[in-house]
Amino acid sequence: MDLIASHGSKPVDELQAVDSNGKNDVNASFVRRLLATLVGRGLALVRWRPAALSLPGRATGADTDLVGLGDMLLSRRGEASGVAIAKRLLRAYTRANEDSRIQFLRSLAVRFGPDLEKVKAAANVFLSAGTPEAAQALHVAAEPRRQELFRRLNLAPDGTAALIRMREELLSHINAGSRLEAVDADILHLFTAWFNRGFLLARPIDWTTPAHILEKIIRYEAVHQIQDWQDLRRRIEPSDRRCFAFFHPCLLDEPLIFVEVALTRDVPAAIGPLLAAEREPMPATEATTAVFYSISNCQVGLRGISFGNFLIKQVAEELKKSLPSISRFVTLSPVPGFSRWLDKERQSVESTAFSPEDREKLKALDEPEWFASQEQLDALRGPLLRGAAYYFLYAKALIGRPLDPVARFHLGNGARLDRLNLLGDTSQRGIKQSKGLMVNYLYDLKVVEKNHELYADTGEVVASPIVRRLLAHDAA
Repeated sequence: MDLIASHGSKPVDELQAVDSNGKNDVNASFVRRLLATLVGRGLALVRWRPAALSLPGRATGADTDLVGLGDMLLSRRGEASGVAIAKRLLRAYTRANEDSRIQFLRSLAVRFGPDLEKVKAAANVFLSAGTPEAAQALHVAAEPRRQELFRRLNLAPDGTAALIRMREELLSHINAGSRLEAVDADILHLFTAWFNRGFLLARPIDWTTPAHILEKIIRYEAVHQIQDWQDLRRRIEPSDRRCFAFFHPCLLDEPLIFVEVALTRDVPAAIGPLLAAEREPMPATEATTAVFYSISNCQVGLRGISFGNFLIKQVAEELKKSLPSISRFVTLSPVPGFSRWLDKERQSVESTAFSPEDREKLKALDEPEWFASQEQLDALRGPLLRGAAYYFLYAKALIGRPLDPVARFHLGNGARLDRLNLLGDTSQRGIKQSKGLMVNYLYDLKVVEKNHELYADTGEVVASPIVRRLLAHDAA
């Protein structure tokens, strides 16, 4: 499963709104203090009326009983005591051992599922009456109890962050027959609403950003590892570099997703020159191209929520505002699934991607330094690029979309598959996952919506003529 403002650039309204010394942080601080007061009073209420809040059939205050705390939370009417119990449950979940946490997650699938008798009764009423009111009653009856549990847990201080961590653990335990898929579907349903792009805040990341956030940028970089603080500085401080992150009001110190941008004169074909330690920065005003070379999703617990279209379009629009010379927006993207697919196809005599002649030439890939010889590389160029074009245009996953996850992300956001770059990434990781292949996706802001709709409706991959010609019989 990577915006603007730097030295000399004008801050935009949305960025001003989340300045570290601005109004939003003051409001957030006020909300935190208010919640702390509310929780304190709720806890006082819990201590004052222990019998009313004790776990049925268990010792009062048995915070190791996560299921009992969940039942208690759903039984409360008062908000103060509810917030206090939510905090208590989340704290207990964090302190519990792995077996206890897994048991609680499994209980969410059964004990905190829908009341099937109520669903049947509401369904019978709807089938008999067929009224909008009966349909609404059926909708309410069908909602699993765990959804209300999640909503109440979210009211606790830092409840949103705790639920994200809970889902991260949930995802690691989902397997066939685990019954956790329904739990994940419910929490993802809520996250999709809570993390609606209208709630997200865009903030520039530069060398003046607080250190604890910069440290997280280093930690969360998932595409091109940041080696150290100096490496990070080279990516965000020069005049021809930009980095933006998106935050949620409940997670102001936790980036959700960030994008690293290089400002260039041309469309790059390789990542090495962009990340080189010894390179000469260019004035941003001379750039004509914005290159999104790394987009990182920071929160595993938010997997499945797409921020991409919103993020990339906003970055592009803001770059155009501050730097009118920028007219082209492209990516330099990895191809994480290509090597796995290629190795499988070239071993298959039934492959429609490669001719027998191509398969024979591709045997050279088994040599450790197959790309070191220019003569050998020239012989491999045609089969590799033809195979890559086939991979993007015709190799489909079960969902009828391209096999490659990065391709699905950019094509789904309205980009065009523009150019394939042989040996764009010669790092150990690049050679292993894609035989060094990298891709430029073009974001033409005039047609991204059209491309997005075409891809969403038909699954068609919008590709440049250059890419499509690679599959011609006379492709070199």
